[in-house]
Amino acid sequence: MADEFNGKYFSITDPQGVNTVIYRINKTAREYQNQYPKYTVERLVSTEAINGNARQKTFYVDYPEPTGEDLVILSFGNDKVVVNMGKLKDDKVKISKLPIPVEFNTLYSEQSTEYKDFKYTPNLKRPITIIDPETAEEVKPMLYLDQNTNEVKGKCKLKPYKSYFAFEIKDKDSKNN
Repeated sequence: MADEFNGKYFSITDPQGVNTVIYRINKTAREYQNQYPKYTVERLVSTEAINGNARQKTFYVDYPEPTGEDLVILSFGNDKVVVNMGKLKDDKVKISKLPIPVEFNTLYSEQSTEYKDFKYTPNLKRPITIIDPETAEEVKPMLYLDQNTNEVKGKCKLKPYKSYFAFEIKDKDSKNN
């Protein structure tokens, strides 16, 4: 028996010079919110097909919630990033008119640097993602065990003279949490 896909999928078309990546927003179960970040993000797996000067990308969501999935849609191109929020529900993706609080920064340093200690949840999901805007690929963090707290944490090594895009999901009512 072949592997079955238990989920949903949808497609978008990227014009030439644009590279879109999409993340699913996961909310940590209430009983774990004191120990772990309230929200984590998970990059959706995608496939792509070339169609003339455009690329059609198909994104896959495993085991979607019946109430729908909140999405962060990032389109990288020509020295800018367009950030949209979306909702996948009933086999449709709707772009949100109401923004979900996403904190994002451009990171740049003239020296090689490490960025931020961040905690992982037990399933190794994390609250912050750092992306190379030229390739739209994630900067993979280096994992380590914090001896003081006995927690798995991560740090990202950033190259000098290069900009990065970092984002994190926050509560609507939290300010610099």
